[in-house]
Formats: sequence, structure tokens, C-alpha cells
Amino acid sequence: MKDIFSSLSDQFINALIVLGIFFIIWTIQKFSIRKIGRKSGINDARIHLIIRYSSVTLFLILTLILAFIFGAEFKNLALVFSSVFAVIGVALFAVWSILSNITSGVIMFFSFPYKVGDKIQIHDKDFPIEAIIEDIRAFQLHLRQDNGDLVTYPNNLILQKAVTLIEKDAIEDFEHGSDLI
Repeated sequence: MKDIFSSLSDQFINALIVLGIFFIIWTIQKFSIRKIGRKSGINDARIHLIIRYSSVTLFLILTLILAFIFGAEFKNLALVFSSVFAVIGVALFAVWSILSNITSGVIMFFSFPYKVGDKIQIHDKDFPIEAIIEDIRAFQLHLRQDNGDLVTYPNNLILQKAVTLIEKDAIEDFEHGSDLI
């Protein structure tokens, strides 16, 4: 029994070092995403969603590194991961639009020029929309039209259409009953 612990002691030490580095990177990542989100005026729910996505990705990388530390061979891990990703790929192909909307939501977190409260116009030839951005979620935007109707617009479509900013922070005027809108 003592031989098992002595032979694995280097692996446990390496695993603890990797876990420590993982914790430091995870903390810096969370802090950075929060800072970017708050600087950009993004609401807390979206910030937490992006933190969750990036944490899961970081955790998967950590699992792969720990498997190598404890002696897993590349060909065995490649077989496991390719099998898992094949199953996930088939499942995601069936729901590709959901994955597309999630990916668009992540892209919008870092580079979407419009914020909650802005009044925008979406140039869609079939269904043009002029509304105030009420909320930006993982799958869709919630847009409030002048007549009070709530429109949900998929994230992947908002990145494909031309959008014009009509008024910044128009939601304050809308909430106070102003006739500006």
C-alpha cells in the first residue's frame, strides 16, 4: 500500500499544482469577464451566463490535463473524446439553431454595439422591427415595440441583419411615459 502512495505522490503533487493554476486562471477569467461586462453596460444575468460557459470549457481542459497526469494515453483519450463528441455532434445537429443562438449570444456579449435600453431598427424585408431592447438573453433579444408588444428575436438573426441605432437609452423615456418614442 505504501508503494502505491509513493508511486502516485508525484502525480498527486502535479495534480495539486494544476488545480492551483486552474483556480488562479478561473478567478482571473471571472474577474475579467465581469469587468468587460460592467464596462460595456451588460446586465448581470448575461455576465453570469458567459462566466458559466467559459468555466465549463476551462473545466473540460482541466479534466483532459488531469487525465494525462494520471497516466492516460493520448490514443485512449482520443478514442473517448471522439466518441463523446460524435454523440454530442449528432445531438447538436438536431438542435443546431439552439447552438447557433448560444454562440451568437457569446459573440454579442463581447462585440454587440447596442445595450439594454437602446431603441433600434432591424432592417428585415419581411418583418421590419423598430423597438427598444428590453433584455438580451442566451437565445434571443426581448424587444418592446412602441405599442407595448413584446417581440423575441433570435440572437443568430440579429447578427445577420442590418441594425440601426435610433436612440440610446430610450427605455428611460419609455418608462417615464415620454412622447419622444
